[in-house]
Amino acid sequence: MKEQPMKAARWGWRILAALYATTFLVTLFLAYTGNLPPQFSQIPYYDKIGHVVLYGVAAYLGHRVLGYRRVNLLTIAVPLFPLLFAIGTVTEELLQTFSPNRTLDAIDLIASFCGITLGYWLSERGR
Repeated sequence: MKEQPMKAARWGWRILAALYATTFLVTLFLAYTGNLPPQFSQIPYYDKIGHVVLYGVAAYLGHRVLGYRRVNLLTIAVPLFPLLFAIGTVTEELLQTFSPNRTLDAIDLIASFCGITLGYWLSERGR
Protein backbone atom coordinates (compact mmCIF):
# COMPACT_ATOMS: atom_id res chain seq x y z
CA MET A 1 0.00 0.00 0.00
CA LYS A 2 2.88 2.37 0.71
CA GLU A 3 4.28 1.70 -2.80
CA GLN A 4 1.82 4.04 -4.56
CA PRO A 5 2.74 7.26 -2.69
CA MET A 6 6.45 6.47 -3.18
CA LYS A 7 5.98 6.02 -6.94
CA ALA A 8 3.99 9.24 -7.15
CA ALA A 9 6.68 11.12 -5.21
CA ARG A 10 9.41 9.76 -7.53
CA TRP A 11 7.43 10.88 -10.57
CA GLY A 12 7.00 14.32 -9.01
CA TRP A 13 10.77 14.69 -8.62
CA ARG A 14 11.31 13.46 -12.18
CA ILE A 15 8.85 15.97 -13.60
CA LEU A 16 10.40 18.77 -11.56
CA ALA A 17 13.87 17.75 -12.76
CA ALA A 18 12.71 17.66 -16.39
CA LEU A 19 11.19 21.14 -16.07
CA TYR A 20 14.36 22.43 -14.46
CA ALA A 21 16.54 20.79 -17.13
CA THR A 22 14.49 22.69 -19.71
CA THR A 23 15.03 25.94 -17.82
CA PHE A 24 18.75 25.19 -17.53
CA LEU A 25 19.08 24.48 -21.26
CA VAL A 26 17.11 27.59 -22.22
CA THR A 27 19.42 29.64 -19.99
CA LEU A 28 22.47 28.13 -21.72
CA PHE A 29 20.93 28.86 -25.12
CA LEU A 30 20.26 32.48 -24.16
CA ALA A 31 23.83 32.84 -22.88
CA TYR A 32 25.34 31.36 -26.05
CA THR A 33 23.23 33.58 -28.29
CA GLY A 34 23.94 36.69 -26.21
CA ASN A 35 20.29 37.13 -25.27
CA LEU A 36 20.34 37.02 -21.49
CA PRO A 37 18.23 39.84 -20.03
CA PRO A 38 20.37 42.99 -19.69
CA GLN A 39 18.94 43.58 -16.20
CA PHE A 40 21.10 40.70 -14.94
CA SER A 41 24.23 42.78 -15.43
CA GLN A 42 22.94 45.26 -12.81
CA ILE A 43 23.35 42.56 -10.14
CA PRO A 44 26.92 42.41 -8.79
CA TYR A 45 28.57 39.08 -9.63
CA TYR A 46 25.33 37.84 -11.23
CA ASP A 47 27.32 35.45 -13.41
CA LYS A 48 29.03 33.72 -10.49
CA ILE A 49 25.84 33.65 -8.39
CA GLY A 50 24.00 32.24 -11.40
CA HIS A 51 26.54 29.44 -11.76
CA VAL A 52 26.25 28.44 -8.10
CA VAL A 53 22.44 28.52 -8.12
CA LEU A 54 21.83 26.95 -11.55
CA TYR A 55 24.34 24.15 -11.06
CA GLY A 56 23.39 23.61 -7.42
CA VAL A 57 19.71 23.08 -8.16
CA ALA A 58 20.58 20.80 -11.09
CA ALA A 59 22.91 18.69 -8.92
CA TYR A 60 20.33 18.48 -6.15
CA LEU A 61 17.56 17.32 -8.47
CA GLY A 62 19.75 15.04 -10.56
CA HIS A 63 21.21 13.24 -7.56
CA ARG A 64 17.74 12.72 -6.11
CA VAL A 65 16.19 11.56 -9.36
CA LEU A 66 18.97 9.01 -9.94
CA GLY A 67 18.27 7.60 -6.50
CA TYR A 68 21.58 8.71 -4.96
CA ARG A 69 23.42 6.19 -7.16
CA ARG A 70 27.15 5.84 -6.89
CA VAL A 71 29.82 4.31 -9.09
CA ASN A 72 33.10 2.86 -7.91
CA LEU A 73 36.19 4.60 -9.22
CA LEU A 74 39.07 2.46 -8.02
CA THR A 75 38.11 2.09 -4.36
CA ILE A 76 36.03 5.25 -4.00
CA ALA A 77 32.23 5.33 -4.34
CA VAL A 78 31.50 8.51 -6.30
CA PRO A 79 27.96 9.92 -6.70
CA LEU A 80 26.90 9.27 -10.31
CA PHE A 81 24.97 12.41 -11.23
CA PRO A 82 27.41 14.92 -9.73
CA LEU A 83 30.26 13.11 -11.50
CA LEU A 84 28.54 13.14 -14.89
CA PHE A 85 27.38 16.71 -14.41
CA ALA A 86 30.90 17.84 -13.48
CA ILE A 87 32.28 16.22 -16.65
CA GLY A 88 29.57 17.97 -18.68
CA THR A 89 30.35 21.24 -16.92
CA VAL A 90 34.04 21.10 -17.82
CA THR A 91 33.15 20.21 -21.41
CA GLU A 92 30.65 23.07 -21.67
CA GLU A 93 33.12 25.55 -20.20
CA LEU A 94 35.78 24.48 -22.72
CA LEU A 95 33.29 24.79 -25.59
CA GLN A 96 32.82 28.45 -24.70
CA THR A 97 36.11 29.18 -26.47
CA PHE A 98 34.22 28.66 -29.76
CA SER A 99 31.39 31.06 -28.90
CA PRO A 100 31.56 34.78 -29.68
CA ASN A 101 29.22 35.49 -26.74
CA ARG A 102 30.92 33.36 -24.08
CA THR A 103 34.40 33.23 -22.58
CA LEU A 104 36.29 30.46 -20.87
CA ASP A 105 36.58 31.51 -17.22
CA ALA A 106 38.18 29.50 -14.43
CA ILE A 107 36.16 31.39 -11.81
CA ASP A 108 32.93 30.36 -13.57
CA LEU A 109 34.10 26.77 -13.45
CA ILE A 110 34.88 27.06 -9.74
CA ALA A 111 31.46 28.63 -9.11
CA SER A 112 29.82 25.78 -11.05
CA PHE A 113 31.70 23.18 -9.00
CA CYS A 114 30.70 25.00 -5.79
CA GLY A 115 27.08 24.76 -6.95
CA ILE A 116 27.41 21.06 -7.80
CA THR A 117 28.99 20.38 -4.41
CA LEU A 118 26.32 22.38 -2.57
CA GLY A 119 23.48 20.68 -4.47
CA TYR A 120 24.95 17.25 -3.81
CA TRP A 121 25.44 18.05 -0.12
CA LEU A 122 21.86 19.35 0.29
CA SER A 123 20.49 16.31 -1.50
CA GLU A 124 22.43 13.92 0.74
CA ARG A 125 21.44 15.88 3.82
CA GLY A 126 17.72 15.66 2.95
CA ARG A 127 17.89 11.93 2.29
